[in-house]
Amino acid sequence: MSDNSDGLDAPFGGAIKSSTVMAEVTRRLLDYIASGSVAQGDRLPPERQLANQMGVARSAVREALAALEILGVVTIRPGSGTFLSGGTSELLPQTLSWGILLRADQTRELIEVRQGLETQAALLAATRAPESSLRALREHVDTMEKSLDDYHRFVTADMLFHHELASGADNALLRDTLQSVRSLIRVWVERALSDSDHARLTLAEHRAILAALEAHDPVAAATEMSRHMSSAAQRLLPTLTSETA
Repeated sequence: MSDNSDGLDAPFGGAIKSSTVMAEVTRRLLDYIASGSVAQGDRLPPERQLANQMGVARSAVREALAALEILGVVTIRPGSGTFLSGGTSELLPQTLSWGILLRADQTRELIEVRQGLETQAALLAATRAPESSLRALREHVDTMEKSLDDYHRFVTADMLFHHELASGADNALLRDTLQSVRSLIRVWVERALSDSDHARLTLAEHRAILAALEAHDPVAAATEMSRHMSSAAQRLLPTLTSETA
């Protein structure tokens, strides 16, 4: 196992000047991994070094690595570093598609795609989700309620709710596609949650979705999810505008 921290100026391309910093950092990290410069199990350079070489804040690097961890590309071990999870050959085709999706002009389209997928997942889960999934969904909603003043924990519980719901839809392709889409827009989801009023509204929307799922009502579940997605989009789009201005 090696620490690939030498000779990184070329692969990371110098200071980033793009307004969509986190997306560009993620794209460059994926390009670096796909180039074969790092092998499965290798440790990536430290956050500070990556930030210095790309001319960005450490927070942008941290957000990019968090997204890659959710996607299963890397494993973050607190106190030890960030390690490549899978082989380059397995990642290359996915890397190409993620690189396209992460571009700023595609983010709005991702949000639109997510609305349709989440609505379909809710419709299916209403009749397919087992009691274990419903129990997990209740727990995630309870965590959201207890985390109204802890936005990072709130958003994490929110994402876990949607992941569990997609699993309950019993459609692996739908679940995995949604996971990728949610991971790619997570940074904007966190930024869009700016105050406790937004958190309480989001919580109420999730409770309505859960109630429809517990009633095994696919039409109501799809309706409530579509309403939630529209509401979330209204909070997200101004964030994207300010990010790219």
